[in-house]
Amino acid sequence: MALQFKDAFWGVNFISNIGYEAIIQRLNDGRRTCKDMEELLKMRASAEEKYGKELVTIARKAGAIYEICTLRTSFDDMKTQIEKVGNLHIQLSSLLREESKRMEQFREQQKEHRKKFEVIMEKAQKTKVSLYKKTIESEKSYEQRCREADEAEQTAEKISNTSTATPKQIEKLNTKSKQCRDSAEEAEKQYISNIEQLDKIRQEWESTHTNTCEMFQQQEEDRLSVLRNALWVHCNQLSMQCVKDDECYEDVRKTLENCDIIADNNGFVEMKRTGSTPSAPIEYQNYYKKVAIGDRNGSAGFVGGVMKRFSNLLQGTSLTGSKMSLNTDQVAQPTEPPEGIYAAIPGCQESQQSEEYKAVYDYVAQREDELSISAGDVVVVIDQGADGWWMVQRNGQTGLVPGSYLSRE
Repeated sequence: MALQFKDAFWGVNFISNIGYEAIIQRLNDGRRTCKDMEELLKMRASAEEKYGKELVTIARKAGAIYEICTLRTSFDDMKTQIEKVGNLHIQLSSLLREESKRMEQFREQQKEHRKKFEVIMEKAQKTKVSLYKKTIESEKSYEQRCREADEAEQTAEKISNTSTATPKQIEKLNTKSKQCRDSAEEAEKQYISNIEQLDKIRQEWESTHTNTCEMFQQQEEDRLSVLRNALWVHCNQLSMQCVKDDECYEDVRKTLENCDIIADNNGFVEMKRTGSTPSAPIEYQNYYKKVAIGDRNGSAGFVGGVMKRFSNLLQGTSLTGSKMSLNTDQVAQPTEPPEGIYAAIPGCQESQQSEEYKAVYDYVAQREDELSISAGDVVVVIDQGADGWWMVQRNGQTGLVPGSYLSRE
């Protein structure tokens, strides 16, 4: 069964966009893969052209002009075949360059198509976040006005019951109490209005998110199909050109036969899923119901509970993206590491000596205990494992990388 992007990339937090960001990262990685395929075709085309021209030169410079009879005929036929093979390699280089251009055109088409949806999605996200902040502010204003109205009414009632209160004072307090109550009612109307608008925007955002996920998944399927077919055609061209090397290319074709678009997408979803349901809508909370609960549990518990809910509501979800770090929540880290020294790994500061190495190749982490690196990155090697996997640290992140991908600074 094919897993769907639209069912697996929702954020738990109301204003979180983590699922959309995960898909965008996947598309960017796929775009780089297309670019790598273009470079592969161009370099192979250049090599084929150079080899073909050298064969033609060899055929034309070959001697045996003094040979006669059948041996002369055989030698001339050999030169003819060498020149023919050289011309075939030159023709192959042209085919490879055309394939590289088609790959570039496909990549640019996907970029333009994707850009339209990105603009729509970013606009919808900004609208949702903006209205969410406005709603939270209106909620705070509503609660404040309600407290002020209650205090004014209590004060007016208290003063009215005293024997020293004059009618003018009582009238003034009642007027103030009424004004505070009117303000509270207006704040409540604004709060409810914002909640309704936010829910409408939320529904529109969810619809946009769903459509965007469907389009992005289709793009990924197209990209995987195009790349697989490009590799397949490339191998067929090389097999036809070099029959003696057909067994090598057959191995590649067997590997390509096992390439499954659905399996690839399923693996991505299983590793990077962020949630199967959208976040819950923000609901209207009546101030007096919360006051009643607070009266039962104690005023201090009410204030603490409200503050705790606001804290949980407003906090970000950045911790969900830190799967690559190792036990950073179990050991306290220094607030300011010494200048010019990489952040130390707890438990390894004294037992091992760190060395700086430079990444020679790109490596994308396949597991949670591995670390992604790019060619040119400088890392600190903490442990050189006997199995070829080295524990390294870069920019405060720690993980395993292949030791063969690194060279000493």
